[in-house]
Amino acid sequence: MKLYRYIYLAIAVIFLVSCQSTPKSQPNAIPATPLQKTVTLDKNFKIASGETLYVPVYSHIYHHNRQEIFELAVTLSVRNTDLTNPIIVTSVRYYNSEGKLVKQYLERPIQLDALASTDFFINRNDTTGGLGANFIVEWVAQTEISEPIVEAVMIGTDFQQGISFISPGRVIKSQNNDKRSPLK
Repeated sequence: MKLYRYIYLAIAVIFLVSCQSTPKSQPNAIPATPLQKTVTLDKNFKIASGETLYVPVYSHIYHHNRQEIFELAVTLSVRNTDLTNPIIVTSVRYYNSEGKLVKQYLERPIQLDALASTDFFINRNDTTGGLGANFIVEWVAQTEISEPIVEAVMIGTDFQQGISFISPGRVIKSQNNDKRSPLK
């Protein structure tokens, strides 16, 4: 009778080990974000359009009558929707619930070519922003262009529970047909 127990145990172990799958490599995988092309704005750069956008983000949300916190990862996406012209992203800043600057993401402005995009990520266990965190994104262009789409995607998963949602950016300041240089 003891021999049968060992046989059943061996079969169970073999079965459990064979259920593990290994991830398959993707030889033609495309990187999630393109290389950021830094640019220098000199005094000859003329602004035809530009905006400052406010994007609300959430490092966590409450659940179970505010007794538990569900932590969220944040991806800020900046997408140039213009079919032919580039935009210059001059600043991406992350602020906490108290309005204090947590992180400046760009050391120098970056160019997003026509239909290009870039993103900025906050790890789910980074709670420095708090519930009222936000991004301020500034962009300019030398020609009138189609407005970019700037939005944040929040996502979190625990065990068999998951949540995800988006938060669109809102224009809080516009620069249109301003012939001044951004470097004053």
